[in-house]
Amino acid sequence: MTMTRGARTLALLALAATVAACGLPRSGPNKREIYAGSVLREGDAFIVTVNPRVTRATSVTPALGFSDSFRGAGKVGSDTINPGDVLGLTVFENVKDDPLLGNTGQRVSVLDEVQVDGSGYIFVPYAGKIKAAGQTPDGLRQIITRKLDSQTPDPQVTVQRVAGDGQTVSVSGAVGGQGVYPIERPTRTLSAMIAKAGGVAIEPAVAVIRVTRGSQTGQVWMQDLFENPGLDIALRGGDRIVVERDQRAFTALGATGAQNLVPFESQTLSAIEAIAQVGGLNTSIADPKGVFVFRNEPGEIANAVLGRNDLRGDQRMVYVLDLTQPTGMFEARDFLIRDGDTLYVTEAPFTQWSKTISAITGTAGAANSLASVGGSSSSN
Repeated sequence: MTMTRGARTLALLALAATVAACGLPRSGPNKREIYAGSVLREGDAFIVTVNPRVTRATSVTPALGFSDSFRGAGKVGSDTINPGDVLGLTVFENVKDDPLLGNTGQRVSVLDEVQVDGSGYIFVPYAGKIKAAGQTPDGLRQIITRKLDSQTPDPQVTVQRVAGDGQTVSVSGAVGGQGVYPIERPTRTLSAMIAKAGGVAIEPAVAVIRVTRGSQTGQVWMQDLFENPGLDIALRGGDRIVVERDQRAFTALGATGAQNLVPFESQTLSAIEAIAQVGGLNTSIADPKGVFVFRNEPGEIANAVLGRNDLRGDQRMVYVLDLTQPTGMFEARDFLIRDGDTLYVTEAPFTQWSKTISAITGTAGAANSLASVGGSSSSN
């Protein structure tokens, strides 16, 4: 019995519906399914089309910097003596036969590596215990000279400060040379100390510098440090400096060139840059009208975006970008991606139709093959 053309058409449509109902493979939800989750349709997400007002309301970048206590600290005097420092003392005595400190005939006495103790004191023979911390080498020289002057005629004293444990900082992380470095005249600021440690060993655009001083910690972008001299803070003994890569990342899913967790490659990242970073849209299946950014938005920003004032706490937001609109590319260029965002691109409608047709033709072909085999068996 031969099927009419109309019957074949109906059979084909029924088969297409059956195949579609079976759930063809795809990269994720389509636009209709995403919109079904809208608050307007009793879902739990606010779906918002990106425009200049939305872009302005959501343009939040991580605020890094140093507190006033960091920025207000003056440079440590390179000649100031601190506990833990090591000093070199030399005493010239104006006598020939019986010097106070040296042997007979020895007019010059050298005291190498005199360390300032934890309380800030040093001990000098015949001068006694002297408070050195807080003094400059010249000030300490005058104190020692006065104490020796009553015991040896016209003593001449020199004091040299050598960087010691009390004036060092540690530098670790992504730098050329990790280690403990003394604070000296050329390295009294943050940028100078990083340069002393061999500079950063990662791209400056993603380098973050963290400084810990006692119980306080501050962070700054490497690029901002060089562009803003006010962030180049003065260092203090005991500071801990760590250079690390920016830890922010977004997730790319759907019809993009790559589907994975993607780290930021710059301090700010726009939607169009994020798309480019994952290889662009998959030209075979992507729908340029269906670019979505999923985000948990703080209540204050969600209120600004939606023109409300009653939302409290984080809100589920889905931002929609249509790259086919006259200003679509500009909106994607201006809209900023944030840490933890999910960038999702839907498949074009024809993609599922193509998959359905392929499944149908494949199924029909298989059925014909089986029928041919069945017919051959019957004839035999």
